Amino acid sequence: MSESGTGTGNGALGTGGRSRLSSRGVGNKVTVVLGAQWGDEGKGKVVDLLAQDADIVCRCQGGNNAGHTVVVDSVEYDFHLLPSGIINPNVTAFIGNGVVIHLPGLFEEAEKNVSKGKGLEGWEKRLIISDRAHIVFDFHQAVDSVQEHQRQQQAGKNLGTTKKGIGPVYSAKAARSGLRICDLLADFHQFSERFKVLAQQYKAMYPTLEIDIDGELERLKAYVQRVKPMARDGVYFLHQALHGPPKRILVEGANAALLDIDFGTYPFVTSSNCTVGGVCTGLGMPPQNVGEVYGVVKAYTTRVGIGAFPTEQDNDVGELLQTRGKEVGVTTGRKRRCGWLDLVLLKYAHMINGFTALALTKMDILDVFPEIKVCVAYKVDNDLIPHFPANQEVLQKVEVQYDTLPGWSTDISTARTFQELPENAQKYVHYVEEYLEVPVKWIGVGKSRESMIQLF
Repeated sequence: MSESGTGTGNGALGTGGRSRLSSRGVGNKVTVVLGAQWGDEGKGKVVDLLAQDADIVCRCQGGNNAGHTVVVDSVEYDFHLLPSGIINPNVTAFIGNGVVIHLPGLFEEAEKNVSKGKGLEGWEKRLIISDRAHIVFDFHQAVDSVQEHQRQQQAGKNLGTTKKGIGPVYSAKAARSGLRICDLLADFHQFSERFKVLAQQYKAMYPTLEIDIDGELERLKAYVQRVKPMARDGVYFLHQALHGPPKRILVEGANAALLDIDFGTYPFVTSSNCTVGGVCTGLGMPPQNVGEVYGVVKAYTTRVGIGAFPTEQDNDVGELLQTRGKEVGVTTGRKRRCGWLDLVLLKYAHMINGFTALALTKMDILDVFPEIKVCVAYKVDNDLIPHFPANQEVLQKVEVQYDTLPGWSTDISTARTFQELPENAQKYVHYVEEYLEVPVKWIGVGKSRESMIQLF
């Protein structure tokens, strides 16, 4: 009888079940920055701050439906597909397999930001794209518009998508009919044939859809030589970065927890996993390499488009928040709906992501309010509910329970330490920390890089 399965012989398990195989260890850890609300929390600024000391900055999901703003030396840069950390000329930027890429949009975005000032020099040599990333075509964007129009006609309301083709391309990915960067670069004839089949499928579904098949293929072919030097097997690239010499690796989430396809306010969500699980699947890395997970929280709550919003203030308060916060979408140009901070929502986001610390942004927008309300509980039919509802109709009818905190009625935009904040502003921060049981590491009091107060 063989002893190999007994656990007591000379097999791999050895005495006591302990492996004789040497372990390389966990390797480098990645630091993750995620939105904790409905997006637009100021992730770009937090990433920009951390990217000053980073070696690699990664995007793991979403597409150019995201919008991150970075202000450096009074110059405002807008990023949609590029990791915003690329503004640091010493950073290698990595777009992972979980991202969907509209190639014209990528290059237009880069050129627009290069024209604004310094920081993006040599960006093409510093950008690595996973060859497993799916490609967004122009007809995906056209399909997105057609679908939104149909929803409006059939149901009287749409999803409020950015019309960037994100939903259609993720749908094609799930249906196994999508095309990836590796397909574009391998054999353009085969790529063209598959592209034509996919285009015809969409034309069959949407007879009014107009697709310039030959024109789009010609444009895509022109990108092949530009993309080829950037394309890499992302799994091997990241594995080498994680297990090579010490490196500081930053992962920049797009969208936010309440827009996650599984955990967000479905169906008014994005089409990818923008919670912490998307980091592993969107980059091709094991969970043991996830280190710090920072949640970015706006000091009040905003939302673009339709969907339940329990703390929304459709009144003078909401209008003042919108005006003072300049709450207009970077990607869509739409005004954002505004309301008080929702701690029930944030507690739920923390359950999913396990935030190790928070960045509390745009505190200065609250400077003019003599009183500030904070949502601490939901009631449905006069009963407190202990969870964040999955169903939109239930969420629409929750009764919000508020605590009212005193405002500070002082301009805090020049504060650079926690001690320089007025007492009531400090109490606001402590209140958030105590409710969520997560420390606040940064406080944002303005637009610039210098206006981020670091607590520890």
